[in-house]
Amino acid sequence: MSDTVATVCRSCPAGPAGFAALLRAAVHKAGYVLDIRETECMSGCTRPSTLAFRAPGKTAYLFGDISEADLPDILIFVGLYLNSADGNFADARPLGSLREKAIARIPG
Repeated sequence: MSDTVATVCRSCPAGPAGFAALLRAAVHKAGYVLDIRETECMSGCTRPSTLAFRAPGKTAYLFGDISEADLPDILIFVGLYLNSADGNFADARPLGSLREKAIARIPG
């Protein structure tokens, strides 16, 4: 188990559609170690579906409008996040459209 956690909102459309399982499989296939959880609501209702990432001492992120089509960009994010000492990136362009889906960046 990793100290890096991704949380999928179960109340959003992606939750019942099984997004957590899809993310878990994609992360595993990419060889990343990260704990993927679900929670009932993350109050991102104006931009469903929501997905959060956090790790001790790192900036936390909340993304909205997430769908299965975002998995490639999410995997790029995961790789950068896991390899970042503080969760920040000098250049967000590799994240593609995911960078436009950020709702919040919370300092660690």
